[in-house]
Amino acid sequence: MNYRRFGRTGWMISEIGYGMWAMGGGWSGSDDEESLRSLGRAVELGCNFFDTAWGYGNGHSEWLLGQLVRANANQKLYTATKIPPKNLKWPSRREYTLEDCFPPDHIEEYVHKSLQNAGLESFDLMQFHTWEDGWLEDDRWAKKMGDLRRQELIQAVGISVNRWEPWNGIRAVRSGLIDAVQVIYNIFDQNPEDELFPACAEMDVAVIARVPFDEGTLTGKLSKDSKWPEGDWRNSYFVAQNLIPSVERADALKPLVPEGMTMAEMALRFILSNPMVSTTIPGMRKLRHLEENLATSDAGPLPADLHAKLRPHRWERRPTEWSQ
Repeated sequence: MNYRRFGRTGWMISEIGYGMWAMGGGWSGSDDEESLRSLGRAVELGCNFFDTAWGYGNGHSEWLLGQLVRANANQKLYTATKIPPKNLKWPSRREYTLEDCFPPDHIEEYVHKSLQNAGLESFDLMQFHTWEDGWLEDDRWAKKMGDLRRQELIQAVGISVNRWEPWNGIRAVRSGLIDAVQVIYNIFDQNPEDELFPACAEMDVAVIARVPFDEGTLTGKLSKDSKWPEGDWRNSYFVAQNLIPSVERADALKPLVPEGMTMAEMALRFILSNPMVSTTIPGMRKLRHLEENLATSDAGPLPADLHAKLRPHRWERRPTEWSQ
């Protein structure tokens, strides 16, 4: 496993971290015993950054993270979670105010709830699970996060940017008030390179690249007939107008995958080819997928010629009623 500096915090974190959404609920097939085995194996393989949220099973994923930290008390594991918006609406919308989503008393309440869920004394990174740059006009959130940091309940502050809106975090980065930004970045979603990444470089803000596999399409394993069990979040995301073009675009990538490389490896190594990325956080439950994903760190960035061939597969998308 290779490690990268996490912006101005100076932390050295695994360039492949662990996204824990699927363990909390909303995705079918989640099993706590399997999740804990995979988490433990990740630590053995050098992963030291784990990203969760209160919204992942109303704290269930945070509980799993707490179990992992206690089981590895002799190692430094970096813990990241997210405060849910008060209105419980994902993603945020322009008309939502700070009062709607993150008033100070709500921030305080959920930081304590997350600490209680995990059984931890502090989190390394506390993130806002939705974000609007317009909230910079109301500094109550920043003052509250400063208070919580002084109490050593949190060590750093971050934001999670709405799907396909990398522009909607640039002001927050440039404000100097945050330490990390979490954004969708992958072969299809290259937009953060335009303005967000340069702002992060300017302010020494860490970048967490989420959704490295485009919710599964960049593994090459979905088809136009893919369906999931009732209650699985993917049924509402992969509606026909999304599933069909996503599969078609993924199929167009398959001829580019070199012999001996999987499409998932190619997707992760594309992300790792960008030095602005501090870590990427694939969701992983099965041991085989975990070991394959973490091994890509040792493989390093993609060869320059392959990386260049992937650049034209950038896909310009805008949020819709199903994109969540």
